[in-house]
Amino acid sequence: MERRLAVVTGGSRGIGAATARMLAGSGWSVLLTYRSERAAAQAVVANCLAAGAWAEAVELDVSDEGAVERVFRALPSEAGPLRGLVNNAGIVAPTSRVVDLSAERVRRVLEVNVLGALLCAREAVRLMAPPAGSGGAIVNVSSRAAVLGSPGEYVDYAASKAAVDTLTRGLAVETADQGIRVNSVRLGLIDTEIHARNGEPGRLARVAPSVPMGRPGTPTEAAAAVCWLLDESSSYTTGAVLDVSGGR
Repeated sequence: MERRLAVVTGGSRGIGAATARMLAGSGWSVLLTYRSERAAAQAVVANCLAAGAWAEAVELDVSDEGAVERVFRALPSEAGPLRGLVNNAGIVAPTSRVVDLSAERVRRVLEVNVLGALLCAREAVRLMAPPAGSGGAIVNVSSRAAVLGSPGEYVDYAASKAAVDTLTRGLAVETADQGIRVNSVRLGLIDTEIHARNGEPGRLARVAPSVPMGRPGTPTEAAAAVCWLLDESSSYTTGAVLDVSGGR
């Protein structure tokens, strides 16, 4: 099988790590990016290599335009042509009401979650679109917060994910005739360490009763949706927002 490369941003842990492993198990080459956790990223690379895939990890702040350009322009030819991008890198700040938000906090959330996704998508399209490439798929990792609004918790994060869904729709229509599909996976409550990192380790237990299925999802369940949208089995799907949220 001819090699094909997927870039997974924020691939050192959680949903990004699960996606990278799943893609490697399906024969994809994987370049994952990380912001600071080099050891965790290298552990994911080791998992991918053990599955027989080509894999590397690179440090990247997705909000840094120059850094994003350098990473995409230096993609190794031995990994195969770029055919997939998973815009998974994202941040959420600690729980806060809007009246207490600082401009600095909001700016950083938007820089990573919105600007970062747009910059990476821009570079991917440049490589996937003819004549440079022969098409591909972009999956943006969104959140049900975009619909629910996250009142009293993080409206700024919710707004950033609503922007990601709009980016998905606009870019999908813009690139459909170039053989590029663009979709979002809009995740609900997922069992990752992000909640503890934000100072609320009990959030899963607190919010789980509001999920119709009665439990949080797993990173593997989230990754399965992402990988389906990258795969040719979803070849007639573009501009879609797929809710993976247990009904919430």
